[in-house]
Amino acid sequence: MTLQLGLATFSGGFIFAFLIRLLWGELVTNFGPAGGWLAAGFIVGTTWSLNHGVGLIYQTGAAWIDMAYAAGFGLFAANIIVDKADVGKGFVNIVFAIIGGILGGFLLSCMG
Repeated sequence: MTLQLGLATFSGGFIFAFLIRLLWGELVTNFGPAGGWLAAGFIVGTTWSLNHGVGLIYQTGAAWIDMAYAAGFGLFAANIIVDKADVGKGFVNIVFAIIGGILGGFLLSCMG
């Protein structure tokens, strides 16, 4: 992977985690449970189109897990850096990002 592709991939992952952190809670606060569904559609759909449709993320063999890991690790870093949370508390995000990536990959493999 070249430096340019690495920076583009990092940027795509950062944008996804940043938008989740910035907007998801606000949508849930303002619109309740429907806001969670709106956030899932708008945030995930828009960044998926940017990363995979436009091609911001450079994909290798395990491309079906990239956005789950970007969200998990990005929110983990935000919890540690911004919220000054304990690493152990942020570890829950990593575990669920891994589970989500595995589950998403399994479901996609069942369709092909």
